[in-house]
Amino acid sequence: MLQLVNISNYTTDNELFGNSPERLQAFLSRYNLDGLEMMFCSPWDAKFHKREWMQGCHLRFWPWWLDFWRGDQEVLLRQFGSQESINECYGGPTREAWLAIYRDNIRSAQQAGVKYLVLHVSHTRVSELFNWNFSATSREVIEATIEVVNALAPEIPQDITLLFENLWWPGLTLTDANLTAMLLEGVSHRNIGIMLDTGHLMNTNPDLTTEAEGVSYILNTIKNLGSYAQYVKGIHLNKSLSGKYVRSSQNVQNFKDNYDMEEVMNHVLKIDEHRPFTTSAAQRIIDFVRPEFLVHEFIYRNRAEWEQKLVRQQKVLTLRKMAI
Repeated sequence: MLQLVNISNYTTDNELFGNSPERLQAFLSRYNLDGLEMMFCSPWDAKFHKREWMQGCHLRFWPWWLDFWRGDQEVLLRQFGSQESINECYGGPTREAWLAIYRDNIRSAQQAGVKYLVLHVSHTRVSELFNWNFSATSREVIEATIEVVNALAPEIPQDITLLFENLWWPGLTLTDANLTAMLLEGVSHRNIGIMLDTGHLMNTNPDLTTEAEGVSYILNTIKNLGSYAQYVKGIHLNKSLSGKYVRSSQNVQNFKDNYDMEEVMNHVLKIDEHRPFTTSAAQRIIDFVRPEFLVHEFIYRNRAEWEQKLVRQQKVLTLRKMAI
């Protein structure tokens, strides 16, 4: 099992280590980490993010994309306001323009020598993030995702594993074994699996209040996948116990039609907390899944907070001797 952390090559993430590969190497060594799950926001810089650290790549994602894929111009203009804004979001007015962004992302990952790619499988319009009145079903999102993946499949080398990540919005939630099977059986790239995001799965059940409850719920959900449970090859390990906020946000009487990105991010991060596990309950997930890739995935404001969360989570796990 490879023990990793998530990071991007965006400027602010690079600055966490003073743009120094030596500092990043020291960080990985200190916490006995095997490398990185990268998100490439710009071309790969082999001098900073060395090839030997590149284990996985989280592909870019658009929380709202299904209307564009369907070519629903009326809905898109209502959401974005202008064709120019639509083009800016998706790289152009056509499916091929958007797929080109993904293809470039995949090429960067291949050049870096990653072992796996991660793809979010979900869709929600901005207003639906708040009112929870979703316009698309999980089945519709998965059917369209299969189309997208099959269009991209020729670009994905067979020795790179494509891992589908669950969310709590319509798409791959992992709470429906039949829909999970549909996705896994429907894509033409056959080196595939699931990247289980534990916090995202917790977000599908607002009644959870403790880590123990969350872990039991996660294990029961995975077991209910039957034979498809074996496809869980990686874990984004974090917790989210935001049910109280979810309940209160759903009880708001007057929802707006439009929200700015600051409002969106504040809202989403109150749901998707990305906090570290602080009890040994999380070990049960690792022992059951026996993942190839374990990614400590957190939200943090600075490096000190990141390291603090990493230490807390590592200390409750029996992975190997930690030099902390």
